[in-house]
Amino acid sequence: MRYKVNPELEFCARLAPLAEEYRANMSVLGDLPPEQFLADYWQQQPLLVQGALADFDSPISAEELAGMALEPQVESRLVTTGDAVQPWQLRLGPFAVDDFKQLPDRDWTLLVQAVDLWFPELAKLYDRFDFLPRWRTDDIMASYAAPGGSVGPHFDQYDVFLVQIEGHRRWQISTECDASTPLLSGTDLQIIDNFQPVEEWLLGPGDLLYLPPGVGHWGIAEDACMTFSIGFRSPLLADMLADLAVELSAQGFDRHYRDPALVPALGQKQIDPVFVRHAKRQLLELLDNDALIADWFARYMTAPKYPDLLEILQESRRASYMGRDYCNGEPLDLGQGEVRDGDNDAK
Repeated sequence: MRYKVNPELEFCARLAPLAEEYRANMSVLGDLPPEQFLADYWQQQPLLVQGALADFDSPISAEELAGMALEPQVESRLVTTGDAVQPWQLRLGPFAVDDFKQLPDRDWTLLVQAVDLWFPELAKLYDRFDFLPRWRTDDIMASYAAPGGSVGPHFDQYDVFLVQIEGHRRWQISTECDASTPLLSGTDLQIIDNFQPVEEWLLGPGDLLYLPPGVGHWGIAEDACMTFSIGFRSPLLADMLADLAVELSAQGFDRHYRDPALVPALGQKQIDPVFVRHAKRQLLELLDNDALIADWFARYMTAPKYPDLLEILQESRRASYMGRDYCNGEPLDLGQGEVRDGDNDAK
């Protein structure tokens, strides 16, 4: 006997792939074209998009997040609001179960880094940001806050998309900050002293807030809430130069400093500007090697976040340059290794 298929179920089955494709193609920018976002907002000014990820269901619960913070391999922090003597207190994980049992009913925040490496299905979130280079992403940090919880007013030196997953968080935004911005003393956190907000937004589930580097911000939980922070790599240029120097040495670039053409008048204690210009010229000549710089940059920007945990996490940071593939800080020869689903979008 042949069973009849319920027409409604059959219709839903046909719609399922289309619905999945529709969700994948939904823009986190709402009606704003990616070109306009990159031209007018990226690394320039904040942007709020309400309902940007209203269809997203987090695979991580608050209990699972707390469980992750018990593990020594997981990078976690606990921030509590203190008193006038210690207004913000920071503790680093791993934590014990009793640590969470002793927490008050409000005014604390748990932060766990790189949840996308421990929950690979979260990496699908990156697909919603395909207007940005995949290799620029750093990780997805999850934070769970009790009512009133926050990490204080601060600023970051990297781009970040804040996705409200559960509950509500009120964000206050100030003007651009830099190294001269006064910071609060008596705490291990970089808290802005005398924070003066110029704008305020309340984010609910599915809302998205983009913050460029240097913009002061303060997110306070209105109720128990969870927020994902999608951060992008922004290394210090000084660190990049130091790493490049190591690479040049490893590649056998053993050129030494040489003087410019000397005349007796230059034989003084004072360093004449001609020496400075000549030293700069020699250094720039050393950098005038596009192939070497490209290879180093691809290695540097695809370096794994946790190299000691590669076997556990199976982290895979990929990029391509001029037909050459890189993964976890190393070039891949043609035909070497398998490219997993989703890795080809690291362009």
